[in-house]
Amino acid sequence: MNTPGNQAAQAGRADAGLYDLLVIGGGINGAGVARDAAGRGLSVALCEQHDFAGATSSASTKLIHGGLRYLEYYEFRLVAEALSERERLLDIAPHIAWPLRFVMPHVDGLRPRWMIRLGLWLYDHIGGRITLPKSRAVRLDRMAHASGLLPAITRGFAYSDAWVDDARLVILNLLSAQEHGADILPRTRLADARRVENQDGGDNHWLCTLEDVSSGEHRSVKARAVVNTAGPWVAQMDHQLNADDGETARHAAVKLVRGSHIVVPRLFDGEHAYILQNDDKRIVFMIPYEERYTLIGTTDVPQENMNHGARISAEEEAYLLRAVNRYLARPISAADIAWRYAGVRPLFDDESDNPSAVTRDYTLVLQERRGLPCVSVYGGKITTYRRLAESVLDKLAPWMQDRSRRAGWSATEALPGAGFRRADRQREVTRLQTRYAGLDAHFLARLFSRHGLNCRQILRAAQSMAELGRDFGGGLTQREVEYLVEHEWAREADDVLWRRTKCGLHMSEAQRAEFGAWFRGWFAAYRAGRPAPGRRLRTGLTRPGADAQVSRRW
Repeated sequence: MNTPGNQAAQAGRADAGLYDLLVIGGGINGAGVARDAAGRGLSVALCEQHDFAGATSSASTKLIHGGLRYLEYYEFRLVAEALSERERLLDIAPHIAWPLRFVMPHVDGLRPRWMIRLGLWLYDHIGGRITLPKSRAVRLDRMAHASGLLPAITRGFAYSDAWVDDARLVILNLLSAQEHGADILPRTRLADARRVENQDGGDNHWLCTLEDVSSGEHRSVKARAVVNTAGPWVAQMDHQLNADDGETARHAAVKLVRGSHIVVPRLFDGEHAYILQNDDKRIVFMIPYEERYTLIGTTDVPQENMNHGARISAEEEAYLLRAVNRYLARPISAADIAWRYAGVRPLFDDESDNPSAVTRDYTLVLQERRGLPCVSVYGGKITTYRRLAESVLDKLAPWMQDRSRRAGWSATEALPGAGFRRADRQREVTRLQTRYAGLDAHFLARLFSRHGLNCRQILRAAQSMAELGRDFGGGLTQREVEYLVEHEWAREADDVLWRRTKCGLHMSEAQRAEFGAWFRGWFAAYRAGRPAPGRRLRTGLTRPGADAQVSRRW
């Protein structure tokens, strides 16, 4: 893509031999920063030691929301900003994000009606221009579908928020960043970084050593500024980046809070979600998920460190089951859980004793020496990632204003695969199903929900499912897998099954194991430049005139 940002980024590297910005961490915040900066014409590189969205950014509750409960903690600015961003995200990513109606059943002994009404009135009005339907009281015993709740629960309130595929939001921001000229480096960790004072009269710069996690190979890059978006590892990275030359830097403290979720077979009909009050004053969501399931979450539990990753505990499972069984007409048990996952939020430590009360707002910590800045990002929520990215660029403006070609721009340019109005989403799906009438309509609708208009790059001229290659089950075909590897940095089976898609949820354990074995063999051959066993080479993956070689984009 030959955009002005692309040209400027390439020119910046060629002329100065260094990047304007090195972003460390490929979650939603890092992806947003890389996209915004590259679109302003800055030369950008982003590195991620694992898979993109491999931690917190693929383990959220999948909501674009203001955070209704944050009003109780007087987080009015955060809620207002999030509600405003909700509108923007629905406009720039209508293929992976859409409105969702929430129902809050009212039960005696918890928040009184007047408090709920007041909170919902504020929620309807403090976010500026809001296009979604406003809140109202509802009768649960008069809904179009059976509520699925206890018969005694007959009244409640309804309001609007939105849903998003969190991991795909990360990938689409990275694709956009790449289109604007950014270099995206997966499975690449920062091994070392130090500020270097140029003795020859040139610019001071960051000298960073990057390590390819797979091969162990090292490369050096230079940058004018560094942005630390390492998520749960932000504090360690902050210390690593700002402890050079024996100088003592002041570091912010991070509070790691785990949010865990369970997924069970569909609990109720209808396309609405439930927000359930709990007796500890927290709330738990029940959200329609992947058509056949209900997503239940989340918890707020302190996490000591990330040495063993994030895993849901038995206590958290019991907590979530207890919370929903208080409302459900047909209780569920641990035996019903089809999938479970947990993510860790790297919140700014405001010394609150209650994990639920720790602010979800973001805090940007700027450290600068020898004219070389570093911004570390603490906290934040997926809804406000784009605004957070703008705030990071505002922080860096004194060092970047002479190099930036334009101001903030990311609120209006559609993410890859969009390019249509959100009101036209169903029309685009129908158009796709008409164009590919020989393919399964349900399969096409699900593919569109991942790739939007870009799914045509996967389907090309196919008019039968057999033309899409091997069917792995769960709606996953070989043609899509090849696309995810070539264009979306997928390198392991789980990248495909649980992040680029959620097809793993729709597959049996045997199918997942079979796909994993196939993928390892196929990908090894792909990386080696050999035709993978049993695969048909195709235009787009083969070099012209080289039938036996597969091109690679790493």
